[in-house]
Amino acid sequence: MQLPSTMQRATLIRRYKRFLADVRLNDGSELTVHCANTGAMTGLTDPGNPVWIWRSDNEKRKLPWSLEFVEMPGGLVGINTARPNQLVAEALKEGAIPALADWPDFQAEVRYGEKSRIDFLLRGPDRPDCYVEVKNVHYSRQTGLAEFPDSPTTRGARHLNEMARMCEAGHRAVTIYVVQRTDCHTFTLCRDNDPEYVRAFAHAREAGVTALAFGCDITPTHLRLSRPLSIQMPTG
Repeated sequence: MQLPSTMQRATLIRRYKRFLADVRLNDGSELTVHCANTGAMTGLTDPGNPVWIWRSDNEKRKLPWSLEFVEMPGGLVGINTARPNQLVAEALKEGAIPALADWPDFQAEVRYGEKSRIDFLLRGPDRPDCYVEVKNVHYSRQTGLAEFPDSPTTRGARHLNEMARMCEAGHRAVTIYVVQRTDCHTFTLCRDNDPEYVRAFAHAREAGVTALAFGCDITPTHLRLSRPLSIQMPTG
């Protein structure tokens, strides 16, 4: 995925009200930018952190600039929660996810279950439908280890339960954790942040839901789904 050509480096002043961040440009001027992330962004919001922002050409936007990356010692960290779905869609079109390559057709944002939408519904001849949920991951507090979630997600647990029911009905279901970091090689679930999500995950796995985790190649100009990451299940 090629990123906007308007991407430029700035310094974080503060992140607030979930969707807003103030940054300082290299010339000393300050901007309020849109932050496309409703999570806690734990460990990424310290004032003074270098960040990367870009300007939209959509004249109807109230805030033309958006926050895309936080620059950490291990590399760039993507915080835009829209990117993982875009990356997975790109990979599905290219057949770049071997575990899902047998389904030739997919549709995004399909209603299913009671009150949910699945990120991607995969279909193919002579095979059950495959329900694919995508999660953005940027939380890391131990070198090399990415964790999800960084804050409680009732919605995430509900999606796991819905996917478990799809497996019980004879379909396939896959959760893809997209780690928007270049400094992690292992992924795990964060029990102390959200024990209910971990319990829902265990139930979903018993029902047949598969988990995949991928890292990303990240530069200020390009973002791409890359290597699969090993998954370390929480114990206890």
